[in-house]
Order: sequence, then structure tokens, then C-alpha cells
Amino acid sequence: MRFGLFGSAQAKRSGPDTDSSQGFRDFIDNNVEAEALGFYSTFLVEHHFTGFGQVSASLNLLTWLGARTGHLRLGTAVLVLPWHNPVLLAEQAATLDLLSGGRLDFGVGKGYRYNEFAGFCLPMEEADARFDESLNIITRAFTAEMPFSYRGKFWQFENIVVEPPTAQKPHPPFWMGAGSPDSVRQVAERGYNMLLGQHSLTEEIFGQVAQFRAEVEARRGIFEPMRVAVARAVHIAKNAADKEAALERRYQGHMRINALARCPDGDTRERFKSHEVEARYESAESALFGTPDEIMNKLDALRRGGVEYVIINFGGSRENIRRFARDIMPAFADAPQSLALAG
Repeated sequence: MRFGLFGSAQAKRSGPDTDSSQGFRDFIDNNVEAEALGFYSTFLVEHHFTGFGQVSASLNLLTWLGARTGHLRLGTAVLVLPWHNPVLLAEQAATLDLLSGGRLDFGVGKGYRYNEFAGFCLPMEEADARFDESLNIITRAFTAEMPFSYRGKFWQFENIVVEPPTAQKPHPPFWMGAGSPDSVRQVAERGYNMLLGQHSLTEEIFGQVAQFRAEVEARRGIFEPMRVAVARAVHIAKNAADKEAALERRYQGHMRINALARCPDGDTRERFKSHEVEARYESAESALFGTPDEIMNKLDALRRGGVEYVIINFGGSRENIRRFARDIMPAFADAPQSLALAG
């Protein structure tokens, strides 16, 4: 199996004596050490207006990390396209890809938090259309050798050539989040790689991986296991009480984020339909919390279900990163085989 990191950092601002940069510096140091320990990648989230100090400028932070590392893949999970000028975003992404020697994994998404769309004064109903238009512009910006113009519903550009060129050709790999059969199909149709969320149940993950493989092969493509990254939270517990406390923190954090994400006049989206008992079960079932043996059993189950690439949210704990690399990674060190379409 292949392992990467997934998550965020925090820039706290609670007073004049607070070093707001410390959370970002810890994130950098954790990833530098993770690279040395054998982790393959890091995927950084983008969020705004939380009051928690989450990462809002992920490409900036990844550029700093790229300068401190030599081969760690630098991923976005995800850049929310409806909020960005697509040409400026393409220029920034290409700069990171070029400076890092072609290490950018360009993860994109539509966004789901109500408070963020409200903060940007953008209707959530426009998310799909804005995403599609921005994606078309960014792809063209990455690949066009000659100046081009664009006239769309949301964006207009006149006689532009996007600089600098990307290091990876024709462009950095696109990754796209998925959580429903329709979104899995869309990822396969576009020819992108797929990101699966850290709160998805194991059985849901199995179904999504199987569907993605079938969709790729139906288009006469080759299914590569490394084209699917599954996010999971990991906590190596000291004892049963420590595990339960960590699960409670995870649940409470998830509910706090859901409160920001939910539309205030009612929300019928699937992610908000669970009652408390179901939500607690989903939070615990999807997490890899417990002893090294318990975590290895869950990882082995994921592998048997077709998962070969796991990106891990360690909650900022460098000790958990070290223990995972020492006590768990060696058991999954064998290289997976590419699964080509028969015939």
C-alpha cells in the first residue's frame, strides 16, 4: 500500500502573545519528517471563514513545503473552483508545479459549506456551473500553446497566454472528490483521479472503488489502484479510554464543521441526514483509531476491498506519524500490481 498525509493546519489568533505562524510551521515540520519516514504525499484542504484558523491559501503553504522537501507529492484536497479566478489559479498552480519539479497533484472540488459560499456572496446553486466553467478554463490554460480568448457565463478573458508552463505534461494530475454514484461516474468520464472522504463508511468506499474501476474499464481504460486515494483519520491510542476520548473529539469536531456547512433554512443533502446515533457510528467506523493491530486490521480490510492508497489525517500529531511509520507501514510495504483491462 501507499500512504500519504491529509488534513489542514491552524493559524490561531487569540491574542498579542500568540504566534499565529506556529501551526503552519508544525505542519511543515511534520511533513518534512513524514517524507523522511517514507510517506509518499500530502494533501492539504482549503477552507475559509471558520474562526478555527484553517488553511485558506493552500498553494502558498504547499509552495513553502515544496522548498523544504525533495520528493513528497504536493496535493490539494481540494481547491474549491467556484471561489477562484481560474486563470490566476492556473498561474499559481503552474508556478508551484514548476518550482517543485513536477510534484503537484491538482485536487479540485465544488465546495459544500454554506458559510463559505455566503461569505463570498456566491449562491450555492451556481456551484456546479461555476465548477464546470472554471475547470474548462484551467485545463485550457495549462495546455494552450497560443494565446486564447474566452467568453463564458461567469468569466471572460481576452487574448491571454498563461505563464509559467507546468512541469508535468500536459498538466498536473487532476484529482476530484466523489461521494455518490453520479460523482464517481463524473470523475471517470473526465479521466481524473478520485479522492474519497475520511467520513465515508468502509462499505461505501468498496462500492465507490468497484464502480470507478467498472467505469474506467467500460471506457476501455486501465484501472490503476493509485488513481484512488482514500482519506482516513488515524489515532494510535494509549488505552481504551484514550481511544474513546479521541473518537469523541472527532465526532464533536465533525458536528462543529457540519454546523458551519449546513444551510440555515434546512438542508436535505445526504451528508446531513444522519441522526446522532448514526453519526456517532459513522464517525467511529470510518476512523482508524485504536492499537496498531486494530488499525492494521482495518487497513487490511480496505486493501481487500480494492484500496491501495490511503491518505491519513493524524490530527497534527507527529508522534502518531512516527509510530504509524514504525509499527504499521512495514506490514503493508509490498508494491501493488496495476490492474489492466483483460483482452
